[in-house]
Amino acid sequence: MRTLPWRIGAVFVLACTAACGGLFATRIGRITSQPGAYDGRVVTVAGEVTGRANLVVVKFFRLRDESGEIAVVTERPLPPEGEKVRVKGTVKQAFALGNLRAVVILEEAPGR
Repeated sequence: MRTLPWRIGAVFVLACTAACGGLFATRIGRITSQPGAYDGRVVTVAGEVTGRANLVVVKFFRLRDESGEIAVVTERPLPPEGEKVRVKGTVKQAFALGNLRAVVILEEAPGR
């Protein structure tokens, strides 16, 4: 009977880890160095806004952490440069041409 509490504890830890997966940010450098492995996956990233653009058809900002930088396409108001933000969204390879790959994150709408 001593193994039952241990098993319950192990299941609890695994359940908490799975439920809290969105709390831990994925390093941007991991996404940009392995774009095929992340394409279509929902990730959470965090960093500092380094640039932004509001074009007629799309709004996006550049997000940088200590490992790299990536573009985030969004529908919300653009955050100011220098602001630290956390983003949840889907990784998309915008295009691939030989070794050149453009990778973006399509931010989920708030409340999803």
